[in-house]
Amino acid sequence: MANETKKKASDFRYNTGETKVPWAAVGENYNAEDLMTIIKFMMVGSGEAYDAALKAVEKEVYALDKVSEPPAKLSLDKEVAKAEEMCDKYLDTEGCAFLTNCTAGFEIACKYTGLKPGDEVIVPAITFAATMAYPLSIGCKIVFADVDPLTLNMDPKDVARKITSKTKMIVPVHIGGYPVDMDPIMELAKQHDIIVLEDAAHAFGGEYKGRKLGTIGHFGSYSFHEVKNITSFGEGGILTTTIEDFRPEMKRARFLGTDFSKKIKNWLYDVTPIQGKDGGKFVATNFSTTEIQGLGLQLQIARIEKIIEARREASAYLNSRLAGCDALILQDLGGDGCKPTFHLYQLQIDPEKAGGDVQVLKKKLAEKGVTEIAHFGPLYRFQVLKDLGYDEAAIAATCPVTEEVFDRRFTHFPVYGLTKEQLDYMADSILASIDEMKRGV
Repeated sequence: MANETKKKASDFRYNTGETKVPWAAVGENYNAEDLMTIIKFMMVGSGEAYDAALKAVEKEVYALDKVSEPPAKLSLDKEVAKAEEMCDKYLDTEGCAFLTNCTAGFEIACKYTGLKPGDEVIVPAITFAATMAYPLSIGCKIVFADVDPLTLNMDPKDVARKITSKTKMIVPVHIGGYPVDMDPIMELAKQHDIIVLEDAAHAFGGEYKGRKLGTIGHFGSYSFHEVKNITSFGEGGILTTTIEDFRPEMKRARFLGTDFSKKIKNWLYDVTPIQGKDGGKFVATNFSTTEIQGLGLQLQIARIEKIIEARREASAYLNSRLAGCDALILQDLGGDGCKPTFHLYQLQIDPEKAGGDVQVLKKKLAEKGVTEIAHFGPLYRFQVLKDLGYDEAAIAATCPVTEEVFDRRFTHFPVYGLTKEQLDYMADSILASIDEMKRGV
């Protein structure tokens, strides 16, 4: 058992191997009937052809069941390790950890930093609530940086204005997979001894000046939630770090701090605290992932470049269709040193030239059956912050660009899984809506 535990020091799930009376890692295995239920869930259909195909598959699955064995483990084993190896190779990182979700990565990074009540964490005013969730939950003060008017990413100049002696972390977010201008943020972090956590939830595969997004800050956390460019069966995340001393700790931080390098009396391992910044320590919790998730992530990482290219082509096509309208500000397609992931297609309007703001455009597009969502609402408008004593009006006054672009200028569109006809209909609808707005109808 000693050799096995050294290889997987973050996990222990009872698999005793070949013995006369084994203790299997999996308590109750899945059978052929269960697998058929999963197949039906993953491949939905109806009609005679579907029913016939399903019957044929069912026959073969039951035949396979008679000559096969179930997997020895379902959690944190070879497939999870392979997924991590693929991520490290693709991102040019070392020791990444596959976690339950992106938010779990944020928590580990925050714990490493040693955040405590009263510490300040700078986040962009426009992002998903998960970006601020952990520091907010432990009593940190969230400071909202205004956004760049074109990219909607954190504005480094406003970050510089809002750093104080209490600032312990900066969390740049690559909104829609478009790179944040990281150089000035990293310079500020160096000057003030601040940890940078890249919220790379939208950004797996994007690049900034030749480096993969999520690998520039001290930490980077990616999301493989079902709506992202790639997924690991609906949930999952990867945490990376550039802090060499912390790399061996990340996988222990994923699973309760189990330590197989030492043992307590009459037991297989010890549980030790995780080493944090400047000699600090913290207690790990459980963010284990499954073998199925690991396998699913491997399959999708293998085609990530094709996925990004398909999204880029769809975005470029929309740009070509919309380029003639002077009231529209189109998605930047990137270039030298800037590679977006095109998780979202960002569109802005010039309210004066369009004859109305984006709220009018959104209503007209909804009437035409075109889906668009402005990602995301300004965080300081949420009730949870008001209940914690944050002054919405005072914060809004420090984020004038956020107020302008969110209420009046920008929205996002999907660019995946759409046919050329659907892209054309989207473009036609946008142009027709702007024309209606200009004519006041």
